Amino acid sequence: MTWQQIYDPFGNMFLSTALAAIPVIVMLGALGFFHIKAHIAAGMGLVAALVVAVFAYGMPADMAGRAAMLGGFTGLLPIGWIVLNIIFLHQLTEQNGSFKVLQDSLSGITEDRRIQLLLIAFCFGAFFEGAAGFGTPVAVTAAILIGLGFSPLAASGLSLIANTAPVAFGALGTPVITLAQVHGYDLMEVTAMIGRQLPFFSLLVPFWLIWAFAGRKGMLEIWPAILVTGLSFAIPQYLVSNFMGPELVDIIAAIVSMLSLVAFLRVWQPRKVWTSPAMRGKDPSAAEAKPPQPVVRHSKEALVAAWTPWAILSIFVFVWGLPPVKAWLNGLFAPKFPIEGLHNLIMKVPPVVPTPHPEAAVYTLNLLSATGTGILLAAIVSALVMKYNPVAIVRTFFKTFWLVKYSLLTIVLMLALGTLTRFSGTDTTLGLAFANTGVLYPFFGTLMGWIGVALTGSDTASNVLFGGMQKVAAEQLGLSPNLMGAANSSGGVMGKMIDAQSIVVASTATRWFNKEGEILRYVFFHSIALACLVGLYVTMQAYVWPFTLMVVR
Repeated sequence: MTWQQIYDPFGNMFLSTALAAIPVIVMLGALGFFHIKAHIAAGMGLVAALVVAVFAYGMPADMAGRAAMLGGFTGLLPIGWIVLNIIFLHQLTEQNGSFKVLQDSLSGITEDRRIQLLLIAFCFGAFFEGAAGFGTPVAVTAAILIGLGFSPLAASGLSLIANTAPVAFGALGTPVITLAQVHGYDLMEVTAMIGRQLPFFSLLVPFWLIWAFAGRKGMLEIWPAILVTGLSFAIPQYLVSNFMGPELVDIIAAIVSMLSLVAFLRVWQPRKVWTSPAMRGKDPSAAEAKPPQPVVRHSKEALVAAWTPWAILSIFVFVWGLPPVKAWLNGLFAPKFPIEGLHNLIMKVPPVVPTPHPEAAVYTLNLLSATGTGILLAAIVSALVMKYNPVAIVRTFFKTFWLVKYSLLTIVLMLALGTLTRFSGTDTTLGLAFANTGVLYPFFGTLMGWIGVALTGSDTASNVLFGGMQKVAAEQLGLSPNLMGAANSSGGVMGKMIDAQSIVVASTATRWFNKEGEILRYVFFHSIALACLVGLYVTMQAYVWPFTLMVVR
């Protein structure tokens, strides 16, 4: 028996939207204002979502439970699997001392904390976003920053802020490829459109990142380095997205940016070295930051040994992200489990889709092709290179699992919440509220992408959720469908820093457990401010700069 989604169950869009927002308000309020632990806040949000779905939207209770279960499985694999294994690798490198050598080598490039942020949080993070996505860049960069001595809030919050501009082309272009495949966009045209929106923010975000850390004066002191970092990322991002395609945008741009910054530092250094590891202004975690340490010089052999695990990780993550490799691994083992009582039994209806169609509910156990498996193998190979014995490797793995157990539980509950809102239609109600804004739609349509990522934790999921609605609304309003499809993805990247999944990954990587509310309160302003700037930029594209909508072939 099928169930048809209802997007305005009370015949009053204001009331329906308010009800649809309750689970999000409960979860974020519990985290941000009442300082409730993340896994408890996520559980509260999930209970609220179940109540709203069943009693307000009329979703059958068994379907609601099955949708939450599907989300929970997705939380374990692929998301939780990435977090567990990247922390496992970090534990291995910490225990044998190689991580300390890596820290010293980065300090050897520059002792200035601001430039370390540019190198690690922005450039290095963008590379991992392009290669793997799905939480990997935040886990890696936050772990490195905390190891360098940054305060927990600085390491967590600034890694989240930095992981924005690259997200639309993350995991070898998965978000935009999915947008085109699911909703019938021309892949090259929508890729090019995103490539005309995000380069401006790729230039802006490094400035924003350093301003958030060191204040306006601290930012202006190193503006040449920031400009080099931003420009050398933005220009390749534009060129590759407009003339090659979405797959290698982030990887090429990140490598060019990193090499350009390192080369620039050979001829330029800031007059004043910024050594404080805590953020300027109020930083509740400042006392937990490690004091600045003198730079220690290591032998070439020690440096190679320290960087080897991360080089191995980069190779494995890159190879695991290649579509032919994924397809081959999935051919070996990737059983699919349709969720009985849910699969193809929920109907999406207009105006979200042109014609009614059933929602698939299939869990794919793609254990071999999952990015986390590539990370696990990289960690094992690295452990053997570092001369760990098998018993020590296994012991460290289970120690890591115990360390992150509550974080994994939180991710499971968060994904259960996000999946339930998708199947119940409550997130669509929120999207439709944005769609009813008429001439202001370019601005609010962009914020629809932002809220989609904030709710689901994924730019890919947000594109699946709202990509079709963006296309329909744009055509009805006489706007470019490619513009609004791209805006959904570009606006969505700014929601990445406040989605609960990313915040839990950051708090776990920095060992700042049960402080997710602190992180959320810190990054929320940055998230909404940058999302609004993207919305304004898209509005200018729609009405003031129509030449930016021209197709380049």
